Amino acid sequence: MQTIEKIRTYADLLREFPSETRVELINNEIFMPPAPSFEHQIISKKTFKVFDFFVESKDLGQIIYAPFDVILDEYTVVQPDIVFISKEHLEKITSRGLRGVPDLVVEIISPSTFHRDSVEKFQLYERFGVREYWLVEPANQVIEVFSLEQGKYVLHSFVSSEEGEIAKSALLAGFEVKRSEVFK
Repeated sequence: MQTIEKIRTYADLLREFPSETRVELINNEIFMPPAPSFEHQIISKKTFKVFDFFVESKDLGQIIYAPFDVILDEYTVVQPDIVFISKEHLEKITSRGLRGVPDLVVEIISPSTFHRDSVEKFQLYERFGVREYWLVEPANQVIEVFSLEQGKYVLHSFVSSEEGEIAKSALLAGFEVKRSEVFK
């Protein structure tokens, strides 16, 4: 006898977990990431502040930090560390999260999320059309900025202790982040 696996949806997550639960749904798998480390939170705060100041001062939209549901479709829900939603897409924001594709996503990689963030979510965000994807890796003090070009991510900016000091956005004209602002 064949067992039929239930296809999970965002509605299932809402029924099965309290609203404050950190939970993601990717490829019909439920992920419940552990609470972030102190270092992760400090880097997230610093990165958010730089993005938020730029976006607010230019009135470009909203910067939101985790936990915040990004409902890419009914079967795919993620909680990126930082999300940018342009003014043109603000109507996609609901009381529960963003229903649709954000313009820019930042993921801060921890050892336990390295593969998910750098491979699975990379492919996921590329497939759904997130226009820019930032990967921030505290362990090696690396920032990678990928820009969506013809449906594929292309490395736009790379910063490490050996190469480059400033990460630049392709999407947000004039936006840049010094490595030292993120990794102090």
